[in-house]
Amino acid sequence: MIQWLLVPVAYLVGSISSAIIICRLLGLPDPRGQGSGNPGATNVMRIGGKKAAATTLAGDLLKGLIPVYIAKLLEVPAELLALTGLAAFLGHLYPVFFGFKGGKGVATSMGVLLGFSWVLGVAFMATWLLIYKAGKISSLSALVASILSPVYAWFIVGNISIVAVSLVMTLLLLWRHKSNIQRLLAGEEG
Repeated sequence: MIQWLLVPVAYLVGSISSAIIICRLLGLPDPRGQGSGNPGATNVMRIGGKKAAATTLAGDLLKGLIPVYIAKLLEVPAELLALTGLAAFLGHLYPVFFGFKGGKGVATSMGVLLGFSWVLGVAFMATWLLIYKAGKISSLSALVASILSPVYAWFIVGNISIVAVSLVMTLLLLWRHKSNIQRLLAGEEG
């Protein structure tokens, strides 16, 4: 029964905003008030450069990966593993420590997928990289990789709980990227 504590702990870990913490540590402005206003790696790159963005990306990825990895080490059932990953992801989107206003979730979902299966995580990253190399649009790369992640989960992991959580994360990512999608459709995203 104590294993169910993984879910709220994963949410709390997900609620730690790498972007805000990195910006504070580096003396940069709060990313929620600069650039796109999104506390994520892409916006941190705009206001602080590549090193700050890479550190933010790593932090966001790890807060998805670590709770799932711990759950795997504890050999929890697949349903609890999936819920642990979803909780970390939801913590990033709706962080309790930052007024429930978080990032868009791409790096954290990548960490969750890596935790579920390293092959699944690599498939997500490879898709993102391939689309980015072709079009140089980060949001488009994230959207395509996210849309394909439930399909990858089906073929790579094959567990319905993992597939379902991958699908839920995809739907939430699409929702969080609605302004990017509108700009993409209008040819204004770059």
